[in-house]
Amino acid sequence: EVQLVESGGGLVQPGGSLRLSCAASGFAFSNSDMSWVRQAPGKGLEWVSSILRGTLRKYAGSVKGRFSISRDNAKSTLYLQMDSLKPEDTAVYYCAYGSSRGRGTQVTVSS
Repeated sequence: EVQLVESGGGLVQPGGSLRLSCAASGFAFSNSDMSWVRQAPGKGLEWVSSILRGTLRKYAGSVKGRFSISRDNAKSTLYLQMDSLKPEDTAVYYCAYGSSRGRGTQVTVSS
C-alpha cells in the first residue's frame, strides 16, 4: 500500500522559509518520479514541482527560483525547500506519487 506522509508546514511571515518533508513507503521510491502539488483555499490543485528518477527537477513558473525539490532515496523521503515565501503560497501542500497523495501539510504565509 502506497503511503505518503507530509510534515513541516506551519505559519511563516512573508519572505520566510520552510522545509517540507514527505515520508514514502509501499513502493520503490528510488525508482519513482515524485511531485509536490498544492491547493489554495477555494482553488483547485496546482502542480508545484517534480523530481524524476535521476536528478531532473521541474518547477512551476510561480515558484521557480524560490523553491527547491530534493530527495533522499536512502530514507525514502522527498523534500521541498521553500524560500522567499509569499502570501500567495498559502495552501495545503501534498506529496504525490502517480495518482496517490498524502493528507497534506498546511502552509500559511502571513504577517
